[in-house]
Amino acid sequence: MLARQSQLAAPDRELARFRFRVGLAAVAVVAAFVLLVSRLFHLQVMQHDYYSTRAEDNRISLVPIVPNRGVIVDRQGTVLARNYSAFTLEITPSRVDDLEGTIDGLSKLIEVLPKDRKRFRRLLEESKTFESLPIRSRLSEEEVARFAANRYLFPGVEVKARLFRHYPEGSVGAHAIGYISRINKRDLEIIEENEQTNNYKGTDHIGKSGVEQKYEFQLHGETGYEQVEIDAGGRAVRSLSRSAPVQGNNLTLTLDIKLQEMAEKAFGDRRGALVAIEPATGGILALVSVPTFDPNLFIDGIRSDDWDQLNNSPDKPLLNRALNGAYPPGSTFKPFMALAALESGKRTPGQAISDPGVFNFGGHQFRDDKKGGHGSVDMHKSIVVSCDTYYYVLANDMGIDGIARFMGQLGFGQRTGVDIEGESPGILPSPEWKKRRFRRPEQQKWFAGETISIGIGQGYNAYTPIQLAQATATIANNGVMYRPHLVKYITDSRTGEKTMIEPEPLRVLPWKRQNVEVIKRALVGVNIAGTSARAFAGAGYTSAGKTGTAQVFSLKGADYKASRVKKELRDHALFIAYAPAEQPKIAVAVLVENGGFGAQSAAPIARMVFDYYLLGKLPKGAAREDDVEED
Repeated sequence: MLARQSQLAAPDRELARFRFRVGLAAVAVVAAFVLLVSRLFHLQVMQHDYYSTRAEDNRISLVPIVPNRGVIVDRQGTVLARNYSAFTLEITPSRVDDLEGTIDGLSKLIEVLPKDRKRFRRLLEESKTFESLPIRSRLSEEEVARFAANRYLFPGVEVKARLFRHYPEGSVGAHAIGYISRINKRDLEIIEENEQTNNYKGTDHIGKSGVEQKYEFQLHGETGYEQVEIDAGGRAVRSLSRSAPVQGNNLTLTLDIKLQEMAEKAFGDRRGALVAIEPATGGILALVSVPTFDPNLFIDGIRSDDWDQLNNSPDKPLLNRALNGAYPPGSTFKPFMALAALESGKRTPGQAISDPGVFNFGGHQFRDDKKGGHGSVDMHKSIVVSCDTYYYVLANDMGIDGIARFMGQLGFGQRTGVDIEGESPGILPSPEWKKRRFRRPEQQKWFAGETISIGIGQGYNAYTPIQLAQATATIANNGVMYRPHLVKYITDSRTGEKTMIEPEPLRVLPWKRQNVEVIKRALVGVNIAGTSARAFAGAGYTSAGKTGTAQVFSLKGADYKASRVKKELRDHALFIAYAPAEQPKIAVAVLVENGGFGAQSAAPIARMVFDYYLLGKLPKGAAREDDVEED
């Protein structure tokens, strides 16, 4: 009986267990279904906007449209920097498995020279791998067609239409105009610091020097964007919308490029610098540094042999001597010393000294340039004949503090603020400067004998040609000093509105007019009967000037003979001038490195510049050197 009851209970237990398992399964199914519905609700409803955007992003690509860079012209409208469009063959390294194999294959279709490979490798080292880099520039139409027919063989390679910068005048004015080249890491940092990152999407080049660098964000323009629908293979299907780029603003410079070209040719094969300024505005008419270079070499990435030639040349063509070269001013310093003496009351115009040809101080003999001296010398004669002894005595009477204070007002030892980067401040010597300059206490002491050499523009004096030009223009302008500048006005590319770069007076020096006239008359006398009279003989205008010769090394009491000295150790030749003397329109500072006497090498260059600018005379060649024995 018990056995029978046990047999009847077994099916019931099996049925209960079955029902339990079915229940669990049903709960699991319901739970899974609830989870699935919840997930679907989360994705389709709660996260709809997010995934819709992601899907749209996969379907739509935002392509930057690089704007046309602004054009640069001179004061007469001559184009100095322009743009043109050309095709380039470009590789995106991140999309190419075998770079060398791809380049080898391309070279069978399109000529790829060793220089192209070298440039590509250098750009690859400097750039991010996902960037598109050019392997060949300026493709012909035939080359474009040849590649298009075989494009399927080269994933990650494409032909792009790009804008290229061109400098029609070549090397003329290169240091002033500057150049553009490919963006590097430092440039990216500058772009980010100026909050321009989005505006430089797609831009490969940036200004590296001159006004191209200084006015980069004016010239660049505003980047446009195009929304493009793409397929699964990443190929563009159609354009959805387009925001047009805005061309960069145009610059009109104060430069006269014809004057610039003539001034550069006047140097011939000599090294040096020239700065010509409009005294009434501070506008730079010519900014010369020779030898110069062709800025077109840098646009696509300069070739290594071209770079080596420029960078390793003993003539340093990349050095902007007008702004970065600091030289002793020599006797061109004397007119400023004389004005300082008048303003401080240390001298009167008629006060004279007897010049025996030497000045003895502290057991040392400071010699005049003329053996036996110049006899009785007043201020006018001291400038006209360039008497050293007069300024030895004057420097000793004024003292270094008085000299430094007055010369600082003229801008010596300070950056002028010209609108080009990298200007050197030069050296205006003083006891305070010497303490900063030297470390050892015995070197920091200022000696009275050092002041004597300062008076004739030697010693620690070191100024840039643009500082000399600015100081000369200030005298020509009766003490009103303007900031030198290269940009005359900026033209808005959208409205055509011109924003003038107004003449900016840095200061008005409180000089007595009669004192300035004393200096001016003496400077006129220099070009009529003084050290530069020969260079300005027969000129159809009255000019004012001062020659100068700056020692490159110490003579240590020996007589200087240029023929006995290596060329690189010969004296520098300098000349400052302005014209017409009655109403100055142009002021210049000229430096000829190792050119000897200023009257011999520098003054004839200034004469050619004045003849062209004032009379329209075009010279046939370089300025000749006059046979002059003293400054």
